[in-house]
Order: sequence, then structure tokens, then C-alpha cells
Amino acid sequence: MPKLSSYRERIVWQKSMTLAERCYRMTRRFKRDDELVLGHEIRKSCVSIPSKIAEGFGRHYTPEYIH
Repeated sequence: MPKLSSYRERIVWQKSMTLAERCYRMTRRFKRDDELVLGHEIRKSCVSIPSKIAEGFGRHYTPEYIH
């Protein structure tokens, strides 16, 4: 398996960023009340996926990254 120089090369990170972008676009169309509460929770959840992948990539201990 080739060594990756960046988390951005991971397909899972790329797909999670696409998901996050779609979630942001979708929640902008919510009614004002829904956008403030539900929209915030959806955006927070979808951003956490690529964030955790990037954070894990920065760890140099393989089992910790896999976790």
C-alpha cells in the first residue's frame, strides 16, 4: 500500500467533504427556525467526519489513526 502524504488524498475524506458541502447547501433552504436549530446540528455533524479524518492523519501511531 503506497504511503499517502496527506489526508486529502484519501477517498473517504474527499467524499466526506462532498457530503459536508451538500449538507451546507441543503440546510440553507430550511425555514428560519429549522435552519437555526436543525440546520446547525446537521452542519456540525457532517463537518466532524472530515475533521476527524484529518486529525487522525496527524497522529503518527497507526492504531491511533485507525481508531
